[in-house]
Amino acid sequence: MPVNLSAPDPAALFAVPGVRIGVAEAGIRKANRKDLTVVLVDDGAAVGGVFTQNRFCAAPVQVCREHLQKNFGIRAMLINTGNANAGTGEDGLTRTRATCIALARKLEIAPEQVLPFSTGVIMEPLPIDRIEAGLPAALADAKPDNWARAAEGIMTTDTIPKAFSAQVKIGGATVTISGISKGAGMIRPNMATMLGFMATDARIDAALVQPLARQLADASFNRVTIDGDTSTNDSFVVIATQKAANPVITSLESADGQALLKAMQDVARQLAQAIVRDGEGATKFITVRVEGGRTGAECRQVAYAIAHSPLVKTAFFASDPNLGRILAAVGYAGIEDLDQTGIDLYLDDVHVAVKGGRNPDYKEEDGQRVMKKSEITVRVALGRGEAADTVWTCDLSHDYVSINADYRS
Repeated sequence: MPVNLSAPDPAALFAVPGVRIGVAEAGIRKANRKDLTVVLVDDGAAVGGVFTQNRFCAAPVQVCREHLQKNFGIRAMLINTGNANAGTGEDGLTRTRATCIALARKLEIAPEQVLPFSTGVIMEPLPIDRIEAGLPAALADAKPDNWARAAEGIMTTDTIPKAFSAQVKIGGATVTISGISKGAGMIRPNMATMLGFMATDARIDAALVQPLARQLADASFNRVTIDGDTSTNDSFVVIATQKAANPVITSLESADGQALLKAMQDVARQLAQAIVRDGEGATKFITVRVEGGRTGAECRQVAYAIAHSPLVKTAFFASDPNLGRILAAVGYAGIEDLDQTGIDLYLDDVHVAVKGGRNPDYKEEDGQRVMKKSEITVRVALGRGEAADTVWTCDLSHDYVSINADYRS
């Protein structure tokens, strides 16, 4: 069961003018499940995306990058689950392009105006015949208020769909934001098997949408980890349909730009945190906050060392306050001149370590009290600067091993 996360209420998800979504059951890997999603975008929208830094990136990632670079104006997205189309070589690229051509023909647009996305099992050929056969049903289903169905349609090992919306006043006009994400394992986005899609009707200079996507990813999806694995297929796309009545945003540093950025960051963080809350086998949601570093990168380096440690994560699963494991992770994070005598460690409100050693006032029962909670904050003070950063992760349970051992069966 996900950690303090409920399925989205379709009524709480806002349609974004200029976007229609259709979902179908194409039998890509399993019968009787939503596995094919089309997102249709009105002409004039601006689209930006960030993708995995895994050098073994999937065919759809490569084609997405090509199509965004050509700048023909993205009009559609095609998303399939059940098959990642990764590790498939030139044949995978051919099959991805064939699906783009198939959708483009039905919409009477250029194939380069389609962005393809795949998620699922690696090293299996993409069943383009099933995808093409499912397109008419997906297109017939396309409507503006289909965000909840789309959140279902992009799931793989997720146990629950992930979708959030928000509205904000910008320049006296109401601006709408909606987004969906999927992911539960093989998660340590390094962007720019996680997918995220956000749309807004805000009017914004088209040149700002790519940097906007980057900033949103850096504040959300690039701050989460479940198992430390960077997928071959990680993709995060932002659509700005330009349909709202706000004055055109020409700078993300302006008051209007900051208002939009904050509202979109809030939605992006909810989507990213939902992935962690639904982590494969997760029973606890853990915030790792590192402060007092010389740079933000240094703080993230330490935070990820803690968040990736199997020993730390299994201790959290067992509610075992074996907190020396956290200090050990801080020590091997790779900061060569780290002074252990400057480090303090907190577990929620419990001050565990002072100046690198056990706090004389720390009691084991206090640590255990916190470890039994479903949401926990680990805070590390490095004592060497003013920078700080945060990463979100989960525990590592027996179920994680079982889910991944049986994934292909």
